[in-house]
Amino acid sequence: MNKLKGKVAVVTGGSRDIGRAISIKLAKEGAKVVVNYYNSESGATETVDVIKSMGGDAIAIKADVSNLEDIKRLRLKTVEAYGNKIDILVNNAGGLFARKSLQELDESFYDLVMNVNFKSTVFVMQAFEPFMSKGSSIINLSSQAARDGGGGGSSIYASSKGAVSTFTKAMAKDLGPKGIRVNAICPGLIGTKFHDDFTTDEIRNKVASATPLRREGQASEVADLVAYLASDEASFINGNNVDINGGLAFS
Repeated sequence: MNKLKGKVAVVTGGSRDIGRAISIKLAKEGAKVVVNYYNSESGATETVDVIKSMGGDAIAIKADVSNLEDIKRLRLKTVEAYGNKIDILVNNAGGLFARKSLQELDESFYDLVMNVNFKSTVFVMQAFEPFMSKGSSIINLSSQAARDGGGGGSSIYASSKGAVSTFTKAMAKDLGPKGIRVNAICPGLIGTKFHDDFTTDEIRNKVASATPLRREGQASEVADLVAYLASDEASFINGNNVDINGGLAFS
């Protein structure tokens, strides 16, 4: 514990599920955590309360990270709270929103998914990178869908996550000379509200059964991986898209 002591972390979409688990884990390891949220104020408040109950330090900041003005406000409030040195940035905000076939797609849906999943990653990184220095770590949340195209009706989601994975590699090259590491995590089937909303029990059971470990993953397991990649223990890991799917798919 405390391998992130004294560090400042920003977690987008940090109010629930994987984002909440990441926020809590980083705080357990000693980081001061900005829990970003957009719709779920109660979830963000609960996440902060959990962190404070453990003796940690966290604040919740509302911002639509697909909106550039909101991103600027997120940065301003973060710097006001914790100073102008950011050590860890986790781009977790994202969503599937709906499953749509090719003929069901329209421009507004395309823009929504691409903006929340990919645009947010690009411009949050752009906003916070000037406050990051040697030893800092950026961790983007991609998906197994980026590798295999995702399940039925998730073509735009999968494509947006593919863009995240590629952008991660590009930024690892660009920011590496500054000592800033950039990696992505590609979760498989993780037991969260995401799958409660968009994946049937039949499909979930089928995927879990096909996974060598014969189960779904847990948000806490993703959070453990994030904490590792954010720490000095991963100081030579850069430009990777790290699979966490129980062995269902790997490169």
